[in-house]
Amino acid sequence: MGGMSRAELADFLRRRREALRPDQVPGTATRPSGRRARRTPGLRREEVAALAGMSVSYYERLEQARAPRPSPEVLAVLGTALQLTAAEREHLARLAGQVPPGTDADRRPVPAEAHQLLDRLGPIPAYLVDERQDVVAWNSAAVALITDFALLPAEERNTVRMAIRLGGTFCGAPAGAEGEFARQLAAQLRSASVRYPTDRVLGELVNELAAHSPEFAAGWRDHDVRPVPTLRKHLRHPELGDLEVICQILLLPGTDLQLAMYTAEPGSPSAAALAQLA
Repeated sequence: MGGMSRAELADFLRRRREALRPDQVPGTATRPSGRRARRTPGLRREEVAALAGMSVSYYERLEQARAPRPSPEVLAVLGTALQLTAAEREHLARLAGQVPPGTDADRRPVPAEAHQLLDRLGPIPAYLVDERQDVVAWNSAAVALITDFALLPAEERNTVRMAIRLGGTFCGAPAGAEGEFARQLAAQLRSASVRYPTDRVLGELVNELAAHSPEFAAGWRDHDVRPVPTLRKHLRHPELGDLEVICQILLLPGTDLQLAMYTAEPGSPSAAALAQLA
């Protein structure tokens, strides 16, 4: 088993409890006579303990980082009580040390099948990123749309650093989508940092982006590890002009790699412009 991060586990439980509204849980929305008024919109500790079938004192010790390592059974009932997603349940298990941390041996070369997939996407700009958000493979359409990744120094071939360096000049968020990319990066890097707790490069990326983006810093503090599979972006291409694109992100099964694909609404001017890349 891995090492337990008591402080991180406590913070994650508290934030997920506070994010769960009483009206989302049957029997907790109304306040019985004599009960104290709610000071926050989230559930109380005693309510989570009751939903999980455990003592209030034990749950309080978990949130105070004073409890011993919780068992898989305890994590399962907490996941149900807090209505955690699959990604959040895995994150909880890793924080509790029930899943061993990743090592460099887990980082394998990009499979040949992944390179073949990029080639088969043809005119659809696409690239692969690893858990550090390093761009590790790409197709020619991505080069034409974004940049020639091969010409970048290895340490700059990273979506976090590219967002910091190019943000506002190449890529922005359309109205109503502000902060989505930062929240996505927060979710991905938070999950990666728990899986690889001793990765110095990951820590540096987190610190860089937190100093640059208040939205990222807020997402990081919230322990939001739910993936954001679809992003809308506004790109300023030197030849094609302004583009409204949709970035879809898919996890490649059996790997830590994520596939990012750029498309546009069918029939839109942006879709016609993207077609010129072919």
